[in-house]
Amino acid sequence: MAQYEIAVLYHPDLEVDLTKAEERVTKIIEGAGGKITATDNWGKRKLAYNIKGNEHAVYVFYTADMPGEAVGKVESTLNITDEVIRFLITKPDLKAIAKADAAKAVKAEQAAKRAARGDSEDEESDDSDEK
Repeated sequence: MAQYEIAVLYHPDLEVDLTKAEERVTKIIEGAGGKITATDNWGKRKLAYNIKGNEHAVYVFYTADMPGEAVGKVESTLNITDEVIRFLITKPDLKAIAKADAAKAVKAEQAAKRAARGDSEDEESDDSDEK
């Protein structure tokens, strides 16, 4: 099974009671043979342009493992779901993510080394000022 990221924009009126809509989308994904591994709710946000007469939407991002054949089935089902205004299913570039994480770790390590060197240099300069 491959990993997919699914961005779902829910109708803004569902902000108060979003659990039913989220359960419905979860049921759609699991019904297609997938499994949701992570959910990230961004809450209600203003849209760049009106979609179906709405200026706002509730953004929820899912990370799911599912077979490639299931993507079409999930898309067709989400198209006819009333609660969903818009959705996008993408396959993340796992190599690029791993490379970015490695680069971030290297930068953090270098910053820690610079900070350690900077602290010792500052202490030495403070000692010389006192003399």
